Amino acid sequence: MPPKRAGASAKRTDEPAAPVRADALTPTVDLARQIYDQLRRGEIPRMRLPLRTKQNLAFQSRDGVWRLGKAMGTRSARKLDGALMLLRTFCVVDFINEMAADQKTSTLRELYYISEGWDDAKFHSEDESNLLIEDLEVMCERLREDFRLHPEENGASVIGDLTLKEKNRKGLVKRFNCRDDVGDGGYALPFNVEKEKIEFVGTNAKFVIAIECGGMVDRLAENGFDEKHDALLVHLKGQPARSTRRFLRRISDELKLPVVVFTDGDPWSFRIFASVAYGAIKTAHLSSYLATPAAEFLGVTASDIENYDLPSDKLSEQDVRALQTELTDPRFATAEWRAEIELMLRNGKKAEQQSLAKYGLNYVTDRYLPEKLASMGIG
Repeated sequence: MPPKRAGASAKRTDEPAAPVRADALTPTVDLARQIYDQLRRGEIPRMRLPLRTKQNLAFQSRDGVWRLGKAMGTRSARKLDGALMLLRTFCVVDFINEMAADQKTSTLRELYYISEGWDDAKFHSEDESNLLIEDLEVMCERLREDFRLHPEENGASVIGDLTLKEKNRKGLVKRFNCRDDVGDGGYALPFNVEKEKIEFVGTNAKFVIAIECGGMVDRLAENGFDEKHDALLVHLKGQPARSTRRFLRRISDELKLPVVVFTDGDPWSFRIFASVAYGAIKTAHLSSYLATPAAEFLGVTASDIENYDLPSDKLSEQDVRALQTELTDPRFATAEWRAEIELMLRNGKKAEQQSLAKYGLNYVTDRYLPEKLASMGIG
């Protein structure tokens, strides 16, 4: 059982903050040293890194996540494009280590504009700089958060009985509860949710329900679902940010809480669940950090649309193509998923979470969720 919640307050504690991992930037310096040694020996500088291509990805059925394969590529200064990419790489490495020395952080977009001052090394697009950061994650086996880089968007919001300690920007550690010590919007996750930033103190929650839409989070909170059913409500905000997925993985691993995902009933929402449970192709190199293989899909399913007679919309041609693609996706290879996808294709219907309001504002919390959770043995 997870630890019981201790008395929570929003006051500062006297406990020291956990230090940032001392070796976080060591691999970036090692990369620079390798290139320096090659130049000193009169060699054309080069770097080896795993290929991040679709052909070098494999879905690991045992772990239930995407992982990079063993194929490697070489980035060499033998040609001008390769030389410029190496130059950009080490301008970024220098920038990362400069930020660490100055105790600064940067958004990915700020990094892109910083490069405008790098002359020939500047990036041509933000996509190019983002891909280079992902390459550094692969080569250094670190998260971009270790490099003090983060996206513009915020992470999830959390509502429920979870007591945390968080180190703020000034290095002070504060303790608070995600129900009692926050406003109506809940606790907003920072971009870094690692242990040196956030420590779990205790909870009385029995499970986590990760919810796609903000309106549904508000409905559950207003109806007191989190208190009545000892649940943590996590707003995914559509396709969840990396910090959100990492937070869910930590909750699952450290507090041993079941995680269920509640989304709209359409192919794009199915993919939101897949990114939480199995990881995404784009971040296959981080599946062990970001994916929560124990997560289960709660709904809305194609069966729910029929069983609860929900208002629905007709599938678009794009929806149909997406569902057909999911039939070949190993993340949806179970008999249950195939049956639901095939049923949705046959009926040609999709539905939103809010369609449950057909039966009134309390229906989702009084009947739908209790029935679905009971069928899953949760709650």
